[in-house]
Amino acid sequence: MHDLGRILIVLGLFLVFAGAIILALNRLHLPLGRLPGDLNWRGRGWSVSFPLATSILVSIVLSLLLWAVSRFRR
Repeated sequence: MHDLGRILIVLGLFLVFAGAIILALNRLHLPLGRLPGDLNWRGRGWSVSFPLATSILVSIVLSLLLWAVSRFRR
């Protein structure tokens, strides 16, 4: 149970960090979620969103960031 507690604390800190980043990016008025390639469907009382372009952009940025971190750790 001791290891589970540590894992939950680390995941919680990660979520807080991710939330803070999202709030900071929101203040910069970046069009994440509204890029060309993000799919949105709306109907009466429902909507579906597939942020494909935003997901690809975030994936590329995170991949480059993790690559740079691993490169400097050597």
